[in-house]
Amino acid sequence: PVSSTLYGSRFLTGEVGGSVTHQCFYSVMPANKHDRKYWCKIAGSGVCYTIVSTTGYTSKDHVGRVSLKDIPQNGTFTVTMTELKKSDTGTYRCGIGTTNRDLYVSLNLTVLADASALGPTELVQGELRGSVTVLCPPGDTQGSEKRFWCKLGKTSCALIADTNGYVGKSYQGRIFITPQESSGAFKILINDLKKEDAGLYRCGTGSLSGWDSPRVVALQVTAASTIPKRPKFLSGTVGGSLSLKCHYDPKGNYEKKYLCRWKEASCSLLVDTDGFVHESYKGRIEIASSDQENGTYTVVMSHLREEDAGWYWCGAKNGHTEHTSSVKLRIQKETCSSHDPETSTLVKPTLSSSPATYSTSTERSITGLTYAMGTATESTSTRLPAAAPGASVTSPGEVYHKSSSRESRLLPVVLPALILLIFITITLLALSKIKLQKETGK
Repeated sequence: PVSSTLYGSRFLTGEVGGSVTHQCFYSVMPANKHDRKYWCKIAGSGVCYTIVSTTGYTSKDHVGRVSLKDIPQNGTFTVTMTELKKSDTGTYRCGIGTTNRDLYVSLNLTVLADASALGPTELVQGELRGSVTVLCPPGDTQGSEKRFWCKLGKTSCALIADTNGYVGKSYQGRIFITPQESSGAFKILINDLKKEDAGLYRCGTGSLSGWDSPRVVALQVTAASTIPKRPKFLSGTVGGSLSLKCHYDPKGNYEKKYLCRWKEASCSLLVDTDGFVHESYKGRIEIASSDQENGTYTVVMSHLREEDAGWYWCGAKNGHTEHTSSVKLRIQKETCSSHDPETSTLVKPTLSSSPATYSTSTERSITGLTYAMGTATESTSTRLPAAAPGASVTSPGEVYHKSSSRESRLLPVVLPALILLIFITITLLALSKIKLQKETGK
């Protein structure tokens, strides 16, 4: 519905004699920052005639009542039209490029005799793989109405998440709609940002089709990210324990750090630095250490259960802003039992001595996350795929040993056969040469 490098509202409403301001958002890259920005209106012939551009041109019909302001550092330019006339109704383009057929987004402007002015679009910027916080204005103060977040397209707003438990497939585990505060305001928290998340959104309460709370948010995702890639999965074993290292911006002054459990666009608080511990996790979860200088804190979970599997969020809160990241915990039943010492002894040396051997393993541990029970180290390591029933798991050393002994048994048989083959080949070549000499002699 929107370009990945240029986007803006598809509909604009104004009233006769009033004014409208349109914001066009683009990716912050050198080509976009320095290229010509334009605003044109499509005529009946299909040609888009320039009204104003950053080259200094303004059409004579709009002199004194149109302006274009480019803010390259924010990746946005705004067009303001004043003293609106009924004839200003029509289809426009905001775009970038030397011609009016280059990169652009079309929109419809409707000028009515009486129209309520809509508020400006809020710009929210986030880093690739990072997180953002969007503060949504007060809606239903009773808190009974559904809260939602949707992405604007050409004709509608596609639902991303709501407080009834709906979450779009590509947002599983990485979007959280906070409970409403006493003011009626609420927050949308999104982490693990992707390039395709850029675009225009709405947040509100009640019906998705209702326009009683038309807060439009432009989300920009900067491609140049300082946040390292981190795998999204963590493995634990029933009855075991693990420690999870959470990261946040060390320059930020966060008053609270926490870990919560994510489910259906909500996140239940499990433990925080104020001393809170969720009732069902008492005695088996704690924030063990915090390193303000490096921007990390460590959460230790013990006595793991199968039902602990799922999504978890690390969070650091500073006022309305929250820095978050998510990880999915997978819990395995204990496979290395005392009843099966052979399997146990074969699996353990593989993990410690040659982690790269099983590079096609189905999961990897997270770099910087420490696993207890001796199952993994702080460096990125791999987990063995589970063996099928009745199958044996073999360490690399054992495979090498077996193949070497097999080769030593085959050597007395293969060597004579090889010598015989070479002798036959030489004989055939000699016979061919004699035959050729006889034929040439004729």
